[in-house]
Amino acid sequence: MIRILLLLIFVLALAVPFFNRAAPSLFGFPFFYWYQLLVVPLGSALIYIVYRVEDRQPRKEAE
Repeated sequence: MIRILLLLIFVLALAVPFFNRAAPSLFGFPFFYWYQLLVVPLGSALIYIVYRVEDRQPRKEAE
């Protein structure tokens, strides 16, 4: 169930019509650029969270 966070990263990074605009700007950078720069560390954090949760769960042995 926690793997849904990986889908969130996918949607945030590929939903171009959502972030294909110039306003609002941050420190002179258009929204398009700072949104992408924000998605990278956010994606890394979400992948780390999924990894830690999945690593704690007991593994099922192949029978």
